[in-house]
Amino acid sequence: MNLVLNSHEHQIIDEKEIIVFPKRNFIEANTTEVSLNHLKNDCVIPNFAKDNECTISHYEFINCAKEVIEDILDYKGILKPDIRVSHVIKGRTPTAIGKPAKELLENEKTIYYERCMFSIEIPEISEIINGNRLNLTIGGVRSYNQENLFSKKSHERFKIFVGFQNTVCTNLCISTDGLKEDLRVSSIMELKAKIYELINNYKKKDHLNNMERMFRYSLTEIQFAHLIGKMKLYPYLSKEEKQKLFPLAINDTQLNIVVRDYHTDAHFCKSKDNTINFWKVYNLLTESCKSNYIDTNLEKNANAYGFIQNLLNSIENQSTNYFLH
Repeated sequence: MNLVLNSHEHQIIDEKEIIVFPKRNFIEANTTEVSLNHLKNDCVIPNFAKDNECTISHYEFINCAKEVIEDILDYKGILKPDIRVSHVIKGRTPTAIGKPAKELLENEKTIYYERCMFSIEIPEISEIINGNRLNLTIGGVRSYNQENLFSKKSHERFKIFVGFQNTVCTNLCISTDGLKEDLRVSSIMELKAKIYELINNYKKKDHLNNMERMFRYSLTEIQFAHLIGKMKLYPYLSKEEKQKLFPLAINDTQLNIVVRDYHTDAHFCKSKDNTINFWKVYNLLTESCKSNYIDTNLEKNANAYGFIQNLLNSIENQSTNYFLH
């Protein structure tokens, strides 16, 4: 496959040309936006059933990430986390036993959310790529459905990430080394230490350089259709065949969104000559990740980044790649 080499090394343009669009959600799916105060004051905290020990609450998770950021950056501004939740778990106080649900008073209801995802943008640390402002972003995911709440207290699971958020579309740009997807801790202090570790080890320059090189190559419409076709074939390959290839996690529903947006997306659709560069392809993939539930969103997002890097490595090394040839 003869890919089109773009004439420019990358497109970093003057700050006056930055594209700014209305704020959108960083994840869609079936999520609801809530505030940090709501999680702190209005939600009960699940316990481990056999010893009645508290879990680390969503509020504590987000607040400790916020404190780490403020400490590392010596941040003097006000950090406001964007928080999305799903799968509400409803309960009631003992005084409401036997009452029909429609007759419950507000003070007789209890709730907590099974799944929570948050991101904290730091606008003061940003890069401009192709007219898109990318703000440094740190966040995480907590899913109580991954805990055994019927047992005694044990290590609890979290996911944390550091990367960038594209302010044009609020797509998260997460590299594989900017994500810890199976973090297990037993205390708030341990959780803070892991967030410190992730931020300190994050290779920001490498991440930005890899995103910039996405501009160097473009696909024709036929090549793009070939790529999508191979991606759709991938799930049906044998186990032996898959082991030789990049472990693609993008599903058919997401690919349908990518194909639709290739024609219609306001920011990342094909060019007038029907070519599309890999930066746009990458953003079409991360846009499609917003349709995933909270508990799989980050893995799908990082997988999209790894997939594009795999394609670019093959192009630059002139090696065969199942998805391109």
